[in-house]
Amino acid sequence: MPRAPRLDAPGAMHHVMIRGLERRVIFRDAPDRRDFLNRLGTACERTGARVLAWALLPNHAHLLLRSGAHGLSALMRQVLTGYAGTFNRRHHRHGHLFQNRFKSILVERGPYLLQLVRYLHLNPVRAGLVRTLAELDRYPWTGHAHLMGRRRAAWQDVDTVLAHFGQSLGAARHGYREFVATGWKQGRRPELAGGGLRRSRAGWEALAGIRRGREQWAFDERVLGSSDFVTQVIEECAGHSAQSGPSCREAEEQMEQLVRRMAAAAHLSVAELTGGGKQRHIVPVRLRIAAAARHDHGLPVAIVAHALGISRRTVVRASQASERAPATSMARVPKRTVYALGTTLPES
Repeated sequence: MPRAPRLDAPGAMHHVMIRGLERRVIFRDAPDRRDFLNRLGTACERTGARVLAWALLPNHAHLLLRSGAHGLSALMRQVLTGYAGTFNRRHHRHGHLFQNRFKSILVERGPYLLQLVRYLHLNPVRAGLVRTLAELDRYPWTGHAHLMGRRRAAWQDVDTVLAHFGQSLGAARHGYREFVATGWKQGRRPELAGGGLRRSRAGWEALAGIRRGREQWAFDERVLGSSDFVTQVIEECAGHSAQSGPSCREAEEQMEQLVRRMAAAAHLSVAELTGGGKQRHIVPVRLRIAAAARHDHGLPVAIVAHALGISRRTVVRASQASERAPATSMARVPKRTVYALGTTLPES
């Protein structure tokens, strides 16, 4: 059966899984792991991708990342091709190192971001490599230590994750650590690793179970998200090649300029608008920018969402709301749009 094309767009979030051929070891020692991470950092710098969570296990690796302007495949090709060649030379072996091509699942950001961050960073616990939370805080081969401030890497986006747990750095790290602790005893969660599972009213069920009866769900094994999200992704990808407009790089530059102008007009910093904060005075400005980017500049939804740190669905809803309300007011933005950001509109 032919494999389906990979779903991707600038700013899309992916859960990437890399496995060794026949479950063989792909990281034998610390130099192997450092080489992989160095290559990942270089590739992120070149492609504009950002990693939110990661874990290296002996025979596989997990990454949660936002793809850049050059796409996910370009990023992973730079990392895996060079790494496999160096690994073979160091360890005097020949042949393929990885099992087929890497697996990637397009992720709906809102419901799954934090769940995936925790799940990925607890991989060493499930594998028996780490026994306590204090050990995990210092463990060098996941992104958890970076979120705790024990290590640093320019390519890991710690701000987006920590912004969900507190306004100050100390409070955010404390809240994140408690969140990880609450998931300590969770076992393997196949719904977060793909495999044809989607949420239904009865919980997580196999595709065969949720296609029967009155509850019909849009499904794609390349996507982790709600039925609406799956449908939106497929429609956007189907129409992507037919769209005309600025290139990815031009669109990103236009978006950056728009954010700077709107930030200055609202007396806010760019970091406040793009850092994931949910303060009542910031959310309406962010929604105005999303609407302006879509209507006035025709910028792609994915690039707008990536620049503002919000979901693509929120961008679409903000754009739709602006068609029904004056551009100078966000008072009539549907509440569900703002709820997607985890906050409420200021009272008018």
